Amino acid sequence: MGTDRGTATEGEHADEVAAVLARYGRIPKSVPIRLAKPTSNLFRFRSSSQQASLDVSGLDRVLEVDPDNRTAEVQGMVTYERLVDATLPYGLMPRVVPQLKTITIGGAIAGLGIESTSFRNGLPHESVLEMEILTGDGRVVLARPDNEHADLFRGFPNSYGSLGYALRLVIELEPVEPHVRLRHVRFDSVSDCAEALSRICADHEYEDRRVDFVDGTVFGSHETYLTLGTFVTEGPPTSDYTGRHVYYRSIQRRELDRLSIRDYLWRWDTDWFWCSRAFGAQHPLVRPLWPRRYRRSDVYRKLVALDRRLGLTDRISRWRGQPPNEPVIQDVEIPLERLAEFLDFFEREIGISPVWLCPVRLRDSQGWSLYPMDPETLYVNVGFWSTVGLDGGKPMGTHNRAIEEKVTELDGHKSLYSTSYYDEEEFWRLYNRPAYERLKRCYDADGRLPGLYEKCVRDK
Repeated sequence: MGTDRGTATEGEHADEVAAVLARYGRIPKSVPIRLAKPTSNLFRFRSSSQQASLDVSGLDRVLEVDPDNRTAEVQGMVTYERLVDATLPYGLMPRVVPQLKTITIGGAIAGLGIESTSFRNGLPHESVLEMEILTGDGRVVLARPDNEHADLFRGFPNSYGSLGYALRLVIELEPVEPHVRLRHVRFDSVSDCAEALSRICADHEYEDRRVDFVDGTVFGSHETYLTLGTFVTEGPPTSDYTGRHVYYRSIQRRELDRLSIRDYLWRWDTDWFWCSRAFGAQHPLVRPLWPRRYRRSDVYRKLVALDRRLGLTDRISRWRGQPPNEPVIQDVEIPLERLAEFLDFFEREIGISPVWLCPVRLRDSQGWSLYPMDPETLYVNVGFWSTVGLDGGKPMGTHNRAIEEKVTELDGHKSLYSTSYYDEEEFWRLYNRPAYERLKRCYDADGRLPGLYEKCVRDK
């Protein structure tokens, strides 16, 4: 491949790995380590500054796209935006492309990712064939499902950099067509939606038309939509939701739509689902003045980080005599048969709308040790990203803790990219402490990297 910032040669990769190892070795063993990279999609805003930054920003390129074997070899910090730009010219895409452009592939594997192909392709880490990992003890190991590091391969997803960092990965790709035809199907009850979702995910079709993509949007208990996408080669002009129009609003207004494959993959990024409205970016008078290059999820996330740092929203609430706001930013996996029960609780107790739905079933029957979903169960990811007022002097975390308890009650799982309030005993009951401790002893015995509980719960 070439040598621009989009691609790298194997020699350049080896040089960058050597530089990262040297930087790692210079960090005192007593100092906690975190990654230094230009973007983040985590919503755990660290309060601690007593951490060393490991610069891995140079590991952000594509090494090779192999169209014959339908694979890509990539560095760990490459964003999905850059990866998609490299694969689409070959008529290929990653099997699962998380919704936001600046999610890195290493982040999606060490954390979790999901999208509308997950009902047939599982989670992003299930498309990984091998990983080159810098472990906490300073080694670079090659982890595959069939070698001496298979335990690390299985335990790396949901480890959030507490065992090591992905330097290079080989992933599977799948063929695409130029356009995606969308059908927004309305349901007047969540139970009817769940019943249809069960059939669609089993048959990969709806009303005799193939379904390649499935996600959903809940506007209220009596207004839920499934958006069913099908690859097509030709058709009428496609819609454009990177300009004046807002994608999520089209769901209620249009039964049929058509997007280019690239615009489909990033349909949620322009407005960060619906969250750009909090910054006025959807207002008809403001939107034309908001530069298109800044209508991106990473820009909005930086605005949120600035607000958290300065406390602007809370100051405004106090000035208006309103209660403080609790950020409720979470993704949870709920078994399909319990979805209606969860959404009833959520509408009654939390009240955020809209809510995103994305069905997922694991591809791999062996499962993944630190995020123990049942491979035989069809789950629905429920995503919600907003704030809720803390009336009556309720403490921060009240709503998030209620959600955690409900998710556990319903045999669900919660992603750890945002704030968590589990006590240590409950956390490890949910996230497989024995498996984690075996991996920690093997790959980071001296604890150079923060532990999973410390990183995901305590450091907030």
